[in-house]
Amino acid sequence: MLELNNVEAIYSEVILVLKGISLHVPEGGCVALLGSNGAGKSTTLKCISGLIRPEDGAVTGGNITFLGKRIDALPAEAVVRRGLVHVMEGRKVLEHMTTQQNLMVGGHMHRDAARRRQNLERVYALMPPLANLRQRTAGYLSGGEQQMLVIGRALMAEPTMMLIDEPSLGLAPMLVEEIYAILAELRAHGLTLLLVEQNTRAALEIADHGYVMENGRIVMEGSAAQLKSNEDIREFYLGLDQSGERKSYRDIKHYKRRKRWLG
Repeated sequence: MLELNNVEAIYSEVILVLKGISLHVPEGGCVALLGSNGAGKSTTLKCISGLIRPEDGAVTGGNITFLGKRIDALPAEAVVRRGLVHVMEGRKVLEHMTTQQNLMVGGHMHRDAARRRQNLERVYALMPPLANLRQRTAGYLSGGEQQMLVIGRALMAEPTMMLIDEPSLGLAPMLVEEIYAILAELRAHGLTLLLVEQNTRAALEIADHGYVMENGRIVMEGSAAQLKSNEDIREFYLGLDQSGERKSYRDIKHYKRRKRWLG
């Protein structure tokens, strides 16, 4: 469904951020893009959705195709119209609008009011807490409720694929489980997902396949099962030793300095 072939990207015409990224996402699948802060994960999503251009960035090499057609030169709104929606990091709700007004903004491309209302009811059915908060000002929602809201707002555009950036960021473990249960439900209904996440454990529970990024490059890929069992992933990203026990933070910091793929 989505393919990146040797993609390079820069900011401010001089800062090379992506250095030849290649990955693919099959229809109906869930792919996780893993890595530490500054690896280039969020930039990768912005290159796909077209949101890199408003941030003074550009795709300068390679190509990005969605459903067999190139999208790397399209504006963000054209990408959305093709069925690909980007849920950005940071729960960017419209704080002074109500929950329902935020959701309706997501469906603004559909002129048919009955269709928008039908999509709204589907979102409420998928995420009942939002139905109970429909008249609440979005800025007063909790972190978990705001994350549900931005996912619901994206669904109002009727996407066939969703890019979602750090859905667990800043959430308590119980809320992380709730958000990932929603993502699993979306998968069950056929939505394709490309997930950027630092919570490697949560991401690999839902993903079929994963890519690990470091310094603007893909340094490892494999099925979720392969990544879970990989010594490097277990020790650095999951914080486990070979016996499955938790490693100390000091040991993990030491291991960071000797990761094989950075040698």
